[in-house]
Amino acid sequence: MNNSGFQTIDFVIVGIYMVLLVSLGLFLSRNKKGQDKTANDYFLAGNKLTWWAVGASLIAANISAEQFIGMSGSGFKIGICVAAYEIMAAVTLIIVAKFLLPVMLQRRIYTIPQFLRERYNDGVGMAFSIFWLFLYVFVNLTSVAWLGSIAIEQILGLEGYRMQIILVLFFIAGIYSIYGGLASVAWTDVLQVVFLIGGGLITAYFALEAVSGEGKGAFDGLAIIFEKMKSVPNDTHFNLIVDKSKSIDAFKDLPGIAAIVGGVWLTNIGYWGFNQYIIQKGLAAKSINEAQKGLIFAGFLKILIPFIVVIPGVTAFVMYNYPQDIPGIQQGYFNMSGAINVSDDAYPWLIRNFAPVGIKGLSFAALAAAVISSLASMLNSTSTIFTMDIYKQHIKKNATDKQLVRIGRGTALLALIIAIIAVEPLLGGLDQAFQYIQEYSGFIYPGIIVVFGLGLLWKRASSKAAIWTSIMTIPMGVLFKIGLPDMPFQFRMGYIFIILFVLFVAIAFVDKTRVTTEKPDEADRKKMLKWGGISLCFSLIFILAAAIHKILLVSGSTNEWVIYLENIGFEAFFFFGSLIFSISLFLFSNANSQFEDKKAVPFELALFKTDKGFALGSLGITALVTLIYIFLW
Repeated sequence: MNNSGFQTIDFVIVGIYMVLLVSLGLFLSRNKKGQDKTANDYFLAGNKLTWWAVGASLIAANISAEQFIGMSGSGFKIGICVAAYEIMAAVTLIIVAKFLLPVMLQRRIYTIPQFLRERYNDGVGMAFSIFWLFLYVFVNLTSVAWLGSIAIEQILGLEGYRMQIILVLFFIAGIYSIYGGLASVAWTDVLQVVFLIGGGLITAYFALEAVSGEGKGAFDGLAIIFEKMKSVPNDTHFNLIVDKSKSIDAFKDLPGIAAIVGGVWLTNIGYWGFNQYIIQKGLAAKSINEAQKGLIFAGFLKILIPFIVVIPGVTAFVMYNYPQDIPGIQQGYFNMSGAINVSDDAYPWLIRNFAPVGIKGLSFAALAAAVISSLASMLNSTSTIFTMDIYKQHIKKNATDKQLVRIGRGTALLALIIAIIAVEPLLGGLDQAFQYIQEYSGFIYPGIIVVFGLGLLWKRASSKAAIWTSIMTIPMGVLFKIGLPDMPFQFRMGYIFIILFVLFVAIAFVDKTRVTTEKPDEADRKKMLKWGGISLCFSLIFILAAAIHKILLVSGSTNEWVIYLENIGFEAFFFFGSLIFSISLFLFSNANSQFEDKKAVPFELALFKTDKGFALGSLGITALVTLIYIFLW
């Protein structure tokens, strides 16, 4: 630790943060005088979260070592194109807030599998409960803890103590989240997000200032980094849209415009709309309006994240590989120490070498806030799913609130223990853990979008269709992975979505368990037909354009535009057109069909109405995203 560069003030800052966090968490964990926690208190914070608590908690749960270490590592290796996940997530939050969350809140659900159980049957609910539990314990909990330990090990110079660091991280996250439940997690997240955003921005600022040298600022440093990368032939570190002809490796991770119109929509909608530890914050809001405002607030915060984690990764790449072009290094203000052996070492290396005294402690606190808040949310949601969807439904249906809370705490503790045992065998030796998380989460997202999305919005969606789609989801992912190993995983996800969507719809249409129903009132029916027609036109345009381009390519066309579109992944429009076609299908069907599934969710257009504030917030997010893509295409 003597070589870490940490001074007394850095340790004081970290110590103050830890004391504040644990004290606040334990304070919020206490029971009200003379009252025990109910299941609603423990798992949904008593439905008392305000919009700013919802938004802050969403970001604190989302931003973890996966971003600070994993995404920064991907920024080091492939560039800012990895920021597409964050930028498009801001737009996704608008979709979730307007069309998905209102239906869930109206049905007063605790968990996403609960919705599936009520909408389809126990088998579908159980299948996805198991999916999510495995994903949380063996992918999310392990990856966040592993990446966090890498960072701390590198920053403090504690090589060889990685498992001990993981134990400390789990202990701090568990000490208040396991006892206090979602209320402790959500309200401490307000503190966490202040450290996370503030510390992250300050770290990025000083790293860029270090680049520029004496008398210059962070914007000068950013200009130096930008100009250097643009001067390197075929480098894509400052391209949001990757050209395959310039970087095959980067294209494989983020295939061109697929980052806008491709499988990124499956990842984002699946994650933000149907991921328990994320959407649980919205389900705990005071009202639909508070939840929607919280998601818009989170959308604006999300746009900041690339500046906090991706730009530092690119900065580390230039500093490490081109030190002769960095004025701050050439002027002798910094002596670089340590090596970047794998991409995920980039962010810890940057803090260790270039963060000033005091800022090191703040940076470390920001990273700790990201790791601990995510671990706490995952532990709480793991316990929620097991307790409410497996224990209460299949083991003890008449369980009291006290018993449910006790089982929830025990489940979180067990998940923590399993994750500690599994973490090193699963993640040891990975170069880019962020891409590992995205790819293997993508094995279930296509099925999740089809089953959840159609279950929410299409009245003909049936249990039989949901069961078969659930059964086929993971085998399809494995089959495509084995059969087409060189295809970018975002393309694989898109094609799997198309196959599963066709399978689901075909089974639903021939399912004889349907019941008769009345058509919507004439005003709603006209609106559905209008938007169904518009979405159908757009879907056909996108699909035909992608088909014509593919025909020209196969026929041997040498037209420079045909070649360019191939190199930026134009075939992603096959998927995007299919996604929009799915919207037109359920709109036309809901407007015209005289049949529906016996457990169909009522499709009420009035539920999707939002106020002027929501519209202005959505417009602001969309405008910012558009400007970013124009500037960094």
